[in-house]
Amino acid sequence: MPESAFRWLFAPDPTPADADAAMMVRALVEARRGVGRTAPNPPVGAVVVKDGVVVAVGHHARAGERHAEVVALDQVAGRARGATLYVTLEPCTHHGRTPPCVERVLAEGIARVVVGAVDPNPRVSGGGLDALRAAGVDARLVDDPVVAAQAAALIAPFGTAMTRSRPWVVLKIAATLDGRVASADGRSRWITGAAARSLVHELRDHVDAVLVGSGTVLADDPVLTVRDAPPRGDGSQRRDPRRVVVDGALRCDPRARVFGARSLVLHATTAPADRQRAFDDAGVERVPAGASPVDLPSALAALGARGIHSVLVEAGPRLAAALVQAQLVDELWWLSAPTLLGGDAVPAVGPLGIASPAELRRMIVVGARAFGDGDHLRVLVP
Repeated sequence: MPESAFRWLFAPDPTPADADAAMMVRALVEARRGVGRTAPNPPVGAVVVKDGVVVAVGHHARAGERHAEVVALDQVAGRARGATLYVTLEPCTHHGRTPPCVERVLAEGIARVVVGAVDPNPRVSGGGLDALRAAGVDARLVDDPVVAAQAAALIAPFGTAMTRSRPWVVLKIAATLDGRVASADGRSRWITGAAARSLVHELRDHVDAVLVGSGTVLADDPVLTVRDAPPRGDGSQRRDPRRVVVDGALRCDPRARVFGARSLVLHATTAPADRQRAFDDAGVERVPAGASPVDLPSALAALGARGIHSVLVEAGPRLAAALVQAQLVDELWWLSAPTLLGGDAVPAVGPLGIASPAELRRMIVVGARAFGDGDHLRVLVP
């Protein structure tokens, strides 16, 4: 069954009775400490168990730094012989910014390796497990299908980058029961309550970028920060994601609050030359993406080329519809407030050109969460 890449934010982890699965859940908790911080690498967590006792844990913090296995093994260097290593992604076999993890695992005398997911990179897939087995290590995938699915979901953004050359796209919509996102005069603050907004800000902390359309910038002048997110449970600092604006004609003011450090604007090649110069003068990175309107597949490919593996889209109805029509939405976070705005209000999604119910593409609900003020989250995947 398909999974959300960010399920742990709205649903608790399973508590499997099987020891291997339980240790893999612990490794997943470690891995999540790096989510949103490791691109272009995937988030990975590791746990070392010796004589039935957890002796070390580690996670990959950011690209260029030690991989999770090495972080954990450094804590027990020379004392891990015969131990079991649990790692959410198979150990690497190639030289990159760091040496191959398989070499370190073998050097430490690890007897058994349990892996959560196979590397989705077609050039690597299964190579780590094969290398370990060839060296006499008992290397296997975790048996529990629920835990295995969560390990695969954790690296879904990395896998999408590897196989589709674009980021994993999460479309977030906050709407009333009748599917309206703003009143007739365009006002949308606030349809959902503080608890729902806090969860969205927490999600922002775990994605590489937040993307909005020019209409949202012109109407709301958003900042798209994590200001309302609760403190991270592991004690680390929250961080604001990279901010991206789709603005075909470059209508926005390049001094808008959204255009801070590391922000960029995706625009059409036909955008007026004087507007392009205005953004250049303001120091905002421009990314031409097709003729008018912006070609969304090209735009997402450009983000992927910049090492952005996950994007949270907080879009208005036009951009939401365009992404749905282009089949570029990987998961949908639908936040519903227990109220109505009526038919004269702004719809959540613009025209899709669906002629009859026979053309509908049903989505699968993979998770839900209720908030104390009556708001409700449903997470769906195509």
